[in-house]
Amino acid sequence: MAHWQSIWINANIATMTGGGQPYGAQKAAAVAVDDGKIAWLGPMADLPGRPDDLAKTVQDCAGHWMTPGLIDCHTHLVFGGNRVKEFELRLKGASYEEISKAGGGIRSTVTATREETERMLFEHAERRLRRLMSEGVTTVEIKSGYGLDTETEMKMLRVARKLGEKLPIRVKTTFLGAHALPVEYADNSAGYIDLVCREMIPAVAAEGLADAVDVFCEGIGFTIDETRRVFDAAATHNLPVKAHAEQLSNLGGTRLACEYGALSADHLEYLDKAGVEAMAETGTIAVLLPGAFYFLRETQLPPVAELRSNNVPIAIATDLNPGSSPAQSILTMMNMAATLFEITPEEALAGASVHAATALGIQAETGTLEIGKTADFTLWDITEPAELTYWIGNMEPVQTIFGGAIRS
Repeated sequence: MAHWQSIWINANIATMTGGGQPYGAQKAAAVAVDDGKIAWLGPMADLPGRPDDLAKTVQDCAGHWMTPGLIDCHTHLVFGGNRVKEFELRLKGASYEEISKAGGGIRSTVTATREETERMLFEHAERRLRRLMSEGVTTVEIKSGYGLDTETEMKMLRVARKLGEKLPIRVKTTFLGAHALPVEYADNSAGYIDLVCREMIPAVAAEGLADAVDVFCEGIGFTIDETRRVFDAAATHNLPVKAHAEQLSNLGGTRLACEYGALSADHLEYLDKAGVEAMAETGTIAVLLPGAFYFLRETQLPPVAELRSNNVPIAIATDLNPGSSPAQSILTMMNMAATLFEITPEEALAGASVHAATALGIQAETGTLEIGKTADFTLWDITEPAELTYWIGNMEPVQTIFGGAIRS
């Protein structure tokens, strides 16, 4: 007879594994955990004995719904200061150019981030991260990109790594040195890309600070050729790539990213058919960011129907950042994806679980509930999984389990 560390019984489980059932649902089911991993999952009627005989600890879920731990696969949550004054000025009619000339925009965040110590950045980021954790998030991606010099980029990534060490959450880090031009290189984009490729990426790789490399490929960011240089440097150091692409225009950044087998391409409002087909061919995940779409009052919708018809998996994330998406709620992003982009509730939950895991390259570890995967799951007092996307602002989990342990 099996002897597991713990078992959760009387649960309705949204496994998110497919199998012909919406949400991969299993009703009146149980999950057994051993050594931090799912050891058994199935209907209560199929348990090989009495729960009390099978496990040291038995948790009665009382019919609550269980989902995989949620995953926020695109954030910039380590940064200094905020941009609330800029937000207010914009609402009073100031243009982006006027705000930028007055020292606003990304420059203000870069200045604040450079000035803050690692301890200050950690404390501020921890508060934001705990807010995400309060909604059942068990994995988060954190990008750099507000340092724009080697020292500060590495400082941001060290803070992100430390967050994952100190808090009960999985943190994946992404180097985004090619986020914008710093003032020191205002008229020397090629020189800055040299710095990113020849100094920053080697230094980040040497310390093991990044799990991937990202680039903002856009008219106000970096060109296709510059993006290619960064991707080549990442490949030299065996780092997978991601791309901020097709947010404001169609430069072909997504197609380029797919040439390098990118984990994901993110934003995608201006993505064309060729870009969609490239993603379908390479298995690159489409990460949609409704918070930025909403906050910037965009009108160009991402091509959801085209992505869907080409079987391109869609992930949903907060894009938590001080300038274009000060969003600290993955559940609200799921609702926004449904209302703004016509994503279904099942697609939204998949976008914050299984597809988000694939966007981070950790689909073998987490993102679905199945035997052998890490025991990351969340219990919800809901009547059906669609409620997670339906409600706005009042949804908290009954319990979150990370690596088999109940998270307080």
